[in-house]
Amino acid sequence: MWNGTVAFGIVRVPVKLYSATESKAVHFNERHAADGAGIQHRRVCVKEDKEVPYSEVVKGFETKTGAYVVLSKEEVSAVDGARARTIDVEHFVAAAEIDPLFYDHSYYLGPGKEAADTYSVLHAALKRSKRVGIARWVFHNRARLVAVRALDDVLALHTMRFADELVSPSELEIPKPHSKTGKRELDMADALVEQLAGRFEPSRYHDTYREALLKVIERKAKGEAIAPPEEAPATAENELLRALEQSLAATRGGRSSGGRARPRAKAGSAR
Repeated sequence: MWNGTVAFGIVRVPVKLYSATESKAVHFNERHAADGAGIQHRRVCVKEDKEVPYSEVVKGFETKTGAYVVLSKEEVSAVDGARARTIDVEHFVAAAEIDPLFYDHSYYLGPGKEAADTYSVLHAALKRSKRVGIARWVFHNRARLVAVRALDDVLALHTMRFADELVSPSELEIPKPHSKTGKRELDMADALVEQLAGRFEPSRYHDTYREALLKVIERKAKGEAIAPPEEAPATAENELLRALEQSLAATRGGRSSGGRARPRAKAGSAR
């Protein structure tokens, strides 16, 4: 996807970028409800009311006066400057200090040509120190903050959000939890959390929504009528203790029989 250099101090490590994720989402095509025909989205000039080829499309920035400053691809690329091919590490920080809210997309960094030694040194240093390199990187005409860390036998790169891109909860009308919590409810909730505690094993989790959606598509293709399921109501405050007790009993029963039980949602309790 990209060839460049990781720079820390005066050390430069040639690297290659690889995508670390692959979308498994179900994609739909837009169709006309009346006749089932496909829908096209075209670039149309609002002044001439005619379609414009992509080769004639440029990028424009609207100023405060309402005028547009048009930049060519070459002029936009000129902003990249010397950082166009460099992941410039500025600091090494403890991995635990980074809130997951800052992480965005994930990539792998492999060693570039004749970079095995320098790549291995950087990987080992990050792994031994348990630190993450915080760097600046220009990719697809956008300045990005990134984190470079050791992951198994490769380096991983995560694009990050800048601090001013995060919305503080104080700026939103999010109701605060009650300051007083009943001791019995809290003790029961603690026990339920401990009962369901375990190690994070990614392979245990899969996209059940995607599987259900594909089944719905298959059923619809066979002419079957599709109706949405009824949603279980949220747990009422006066039913909280009973719901916790039932949930705890169900999980204990599931574990004693060798499995992980999910408590059934009943009237007045959440799923």
